[in-house]
Amino acid sequence: MAEAAIAIDNLQKTYAGGKRALDGITLDVPRGGIFGLLGPNGAGKSTLINILAGLVTKSGGSAAIWGFDIDRHPRNAKRSIGVVPQEILFDPFFTPFETLELFAGLYGIPKAERRSMELLRAVRLEDKKDAYARTLSGGMKRRLLVAKAMVHSPPILVLDEPTAGVDVELRQQLWDYVRSLHAQGVTIVLTTHYLEEAEQLCDRIAIINHGRLIANQPTRTLVDMAQEKVVEVTVDRDIPAAPTNMCFHKVELSGERTLVITYRKDEANAGEVLAAVQRDGYGIVDVSTREPDLEDVFLNLTRATGTDG
Repeated sequence: MAEAAIAIDNLQKTYAGGKRALDGITLDVPRGGIFGLLGPNGAGKSTLINILAGLVTKSGGSAAIWGFDIDRHPRNAKRSIGVVPQEILFDPFFTPFETLELFAGLYGIPKAERRSMELLRAVRLEDKKDAYARTLSGGMKRRLLVAKAMVHSPPILVLDEPTAGVDVELRQQLWDYVRSLHAQGVTIVLTTHYLEEAEQLCDRIAIINHGRLIANQPTRTLVDMAQEKVVEVTVDRDIPAAPTNMCFHKVELSGERTLVITYRKDEANAGEVLAAVQRDGYGIVDVSTREPDLEDVFLNLTRATGTDG
């Protein structure tokens, strides 16, 4: 098995005052994938990313980026990762082109090897290369942050809530670019509050809550963990009262002839639910189902660990 893009072992962080942000996180980010890191506000995601970026000092454990330990080989570790932070921070008097040139210089990249214009084209800012950063829209600034994170061509790109507060069009543009980087072999790590985004983009997802790792599975496996399914059944006559049955987890009336029945996949299947409706004397006219999604899993897992301090 190829060495992990990021290898984290028993990572801990306790801030002054005793707040424990990370409580023994152990996980590997496989090379070449899109890896989702999810969790509620304050779960520890940004602390984890800031440790990898060299902005926060860990309290214990170890982390390696592209095989380089962040303590023993900090320079090589930092060169192997590009981080797009949540906060939009720029010198307002630099142009986008100057910003990328400056950061390429800080990484020691010779002028002949810099890719400033190529990166500006990739994030659709070529026409703004000489505008002051302060005149750019919020969406443009966020795209410039992505370009800035890629000036040294790192094999790993970390995006910390990259689409928070941006419009749908920009979000789509950003994901198009991220997918193109992924197609070139860049490993992507994404934190997001948009669960549908993680479900569509990520092939593996880890969930952190209260500084602890509570899940780390292929995305499809996590979605399959959602046990509750909903079936909507329209019948051939009015329903005076919602029927009850052992295999119904929950049942509601939606209109005079439609039942919305929730059942658990580990206790029943759709056929048993429909048979129970028919046994009550109803003919079935129409059936639709709602598949569980990542949001169901996320809520169930974080609720289950919510009392763990």
